[in-house]
Amino acid sequence: MSPYQLTRILPDDAMGAALRADVLHGLTRTPRELPPKWFYDARGSELFEEITRLPEYYPTRAEREILLARSAEIAAATGARTLVELGSGSSEKTRHLLDALTELHSYIPVDVSESALAGAAEALLAEHPDLHVHAMIADFTRSIVLPETPGPRLVAFLGGTIGNLLPGERHGFLRSVRAMLAPGDALLLGTDLVKEESVLVAAYDDAAGVTAEFNRNVLAVINRELDADFDPDDFAHVARWNAEEEWIEMRLRARQALTVKIRELDLVVPFEPGEEIRTEVSAKFRQDRVRTELADAGLKLSEWWTDGEGRFALSLSTAV
Repeated sequence: MSPYQLTRILPDDAMGAALRADVLHGLTRTPRELPPKWFYDARGSELFEEITRLPEYYPTRAEREILLARSAEIAAATGARTLVELGSGSSEKTRHLLDALTELHSYIPVDVSESALAGAAEALLAEHPDLHVHAMIADFTRSIVLPETPGPRLVAFLGGTIGNLLPGERHGFLRSVRAMLAPGDALLLGTDLVKEESVLVAAYDDAAGVTAEFNRNVLAVINRELDADFDPDDFAHVARWNAEEEWIEMRLRARQALTVKIRELDLVVPFEPGEEIRTEVSAKFRQDRVRTELADAGLKLSEWWTDGEGRFALSLSTAV
């Protein structure tokens, strides 16, 4: 088994500095908001894995269905010798692609979590001992210079995570991906699709309350990392469909008037009854919108696959 390479792009305290900046900015603005990336400490990641197995939460199953059905077509269309995965996490979903990409030489997982990258690299090398794995500790929303590896490259951004970015952020992100691509390279993008409001809301407000606990976990992260005194039980979980923007919003709503101290920031945050913190936006897409946003970033949609129920899509695009 060949050892994997690990390159740190993020400085050691980059995530701590980013959390302090996001909390200070997000909780002193009106309306209040926090970025969804702060859900994912060890407990948050466990909760999200539980969410993906819930009956209401269809995206993970739908995307897996497409990957199982279409990986051979993706491999044939791209001929990829390098697979780059942005926000790779456990690299669980990419196993279907790795099995299909018979000419693959290198795999470059990109994630902020060193432990997730190390665990995924070791597991993949046990299954694919000839694979060259070069893991990168980096923030995929910022420009990344990839290591030299054989082309063509396939950049994968799965899970519908692009929906967590606001429109301006999506444009900047897609432009940065475009800059990674040489002629013959491609982007494989996962997007959740617009559907009935009842289905969408249930996926983010399950009957068992797992998503509610996941949402409130961001407060536990702030308590631990910034010496705050949030009581998560003081906040109700809210999931609503914004029909105008075509996205789901997750919020935490104060059940009563309260005051929170965040000692690391020397910050006191008062909440009125019913006041909310927006903790996630999850945009849903239509094919025309995906095509337009890709085109605006210099990418041309070439393939479009959905699951059998038309709930989720994988698209393949190339540089114009």
